[in-house]
Amino acid sequence: MIKNENTRGHLLALITIIIWGTTFISTKVLLKKFSPVEILFFRFIIGYFVLLVAYPKTLKLIDRKQEWYFIFAGITGVTLYFLLENIALTYTLASNVGVIVSINPFFTALLAHFFLKKEKLEPRFFKGFVVAMIGILLINFNSSKVLMLNPLGDILAVFAAIVWSVYSTLIKKISEFKYNIILVTRKVFFYGIIFMIPALFIYDFKINLNRFFETNNLLNILFLGIGASALCFGTWNYCVKVLGVVKTSVYIYLVPIVTLLTSAIILKEKITFLSLLGTIITLGGLVILEKKDRNIDVVERA
Repeated sequence: MIKNENTRGHLLALITIIIWGTTFISTKVLLKKFSPVEILFFRFIIGYFVLLVAYPKTLKLIDRKQEWYFIFAGITGVTLYFLLENIALTYTLASNVGVIVSINPFFTALLAHFFLKKEKLEPRFFKGFVVAMIGILLINFNSSKVLMLNPLGDILAVFAAIVWSVYSTLIKKISEFKYNIILVTRKVFFYGIIFMIPALFIYDFKINLNRFFETNNLLNILFLGIGASALCFGTWNYCVKVLGVVKTSVYIYLVPIVTLLTSAIILKEKITFLSLLGTIITLGGLVILEKKDRNIDVVERA
């Protein structure tokens, strides 16, 4: 068992991103039989009850004003982010969504810089961001020599990246309240599901549980509900608490790499020289960012 909390945080962030990097494939598969809002609803209902079984206690707030943080975290991190992402996948390529969502650390760093006292930016962050994004764009060219843009789908993906940045910043603030991570995550899921209800009527939601008798559908929704939601939201919230919102968000740059490797293993897609070069450059951007973080740690400890 890892005793160092900082090391544990980095390991969990990596595991979280590895799981999240495969969700684009699962969502694409489910979109053949489910609408975006149906995937979203079933996924988080499963996640909510898994967390309830795992830790069947009630979160009692010290200050009722703190409720607003949970409300907005639920709206941004669950309802808006995944609704925007899932709808974007119906209009544009999964690879496009993966690349665009990867700009999230940039928005997160800006928000954290202005709203969180300990999350300040340095020039090295922008250098790392540029290098990482060059690598991510090269990875995207693995599936197409021409970047296929779809205005509506790609714009929705950009908004998804922005609202996730807001969510991560809110979670960092919530972590300062010192509540149990599982209870925090479950409360966020609760509000996310509540604010999802209007979308169920707008997008013609159907229960139709017969679709889950198909093994492929069942396994993919369980993966999204248990692994990518209940487990990964908890680990992500923990990482934000331990590492800080900027450090944790940097791991999102690895999503396209994970998606690339997963596609090669599961879908038997060929890894080209261009995508391999993109992977190396993206990792180089992460090294630049990590060096910057270490410098900040030295200043904070001094």
